[in-house]
Amino acid sequence: MAGAVVVTTPCKVNLHLGVHREKDERGYHRVDSVMVPVDLCDVVTVERAPALSVRFEPSLEVAPERTGVWKAAVLLAEALGRQPGVSVSVTCHIPERAGLGGSSADAGAAIRALCELWGVEPLDPRVVAVARRVGADVAFFLCPEPGLYGGAGDVLERTFPALEVPIALVMPREEGGSTVAAYAEFDRAGARPGGYDDLCSALDASDVSLVAARLHNNLAPAARALCPESGEVEAWLRGRPGVLAAQITGSGTCSFALCESVAAAEAACAEARRKGWRAWATKTGWLAGESLLEYSPATGCGSAW
Repeated sequence: MAGAVVVTTPCKVNLHLGVHREKDERGYHRVDSVMVPVDLCDVVTVERAPALSVRFEPSLEVAPERTGVWKAAVLLAEALGRQPGVSVSVTCHIPERAGLGGSSADAGAAIRALCELWGVEPLDPRVVAVARRVGADVAFFLCPEPGLYGGAGDVLERTFPALEVPIALVMPREEGGSTVAAYAEFDRAGARPGGYDDLCSALDASDVSLVAARLHNNLAPAARALCPESGEVEAWLRGRPGVLAAQITGSGTCSFALCESVAAAEAACAEARRKGWRAWATKTGWLAGESLLEYSPATGCGSAW
């Protein structure tokens, strides 16, 4: 595949998600979001072609033309005064509709790959503006590192030192949940967001125990209301040996557990799979092109260690 650009993208978890009732002109809620990359990765390959095409493996339920990857390619080409003559192939390992940012990760990775192909810096203001138009979390995936995001989760306010902690990701069911439905449920009965200053201080100090003690997600009650089993997973994870803290990420349905050790993460995931849940033992943090994840499509399981 001469001339192809291959980009690996992690997923994310929200250590803090504070949703406000106010919405912007796009209809997005204002949020305070502290995100960290997690080493469960999709792979995006881009190469020149006569016309734009997008392919996912395994294939998605929606048409390629309705995906964030397609939108990202069209909008970036438009912003740079180019034709979107590229073929984009996405190998998917990040589960959909899980709160892990899979579709945003793919769009962000496609933008990064196109920037390399077209000789543009990923943090060029034109590129960042495109990422914000594509979706709320896409800007995070232009340069995935721990950060505090405001706006709709698309405006970087500050970054934090790299954080590498063993983590267990557990999902209760194959089909995932609906972000739109979760926010609608939040509009009906959502609580005010909590503060994040203590979490930011803990991240600055690389104090994993304090980070674990300061997890927050005021969208989680909506996720539990829509999928009670996600609450069961969250509570179950909190009771596993060696788990420092556990929380639903984003709008669900996936929960994550920060763990004391690799062994604790692997043990929690092994037990979760025996219960019929999908589970991945991996870590927070990620280096471009150096994902450690060994992924099994047959089982939907991975171990990064």
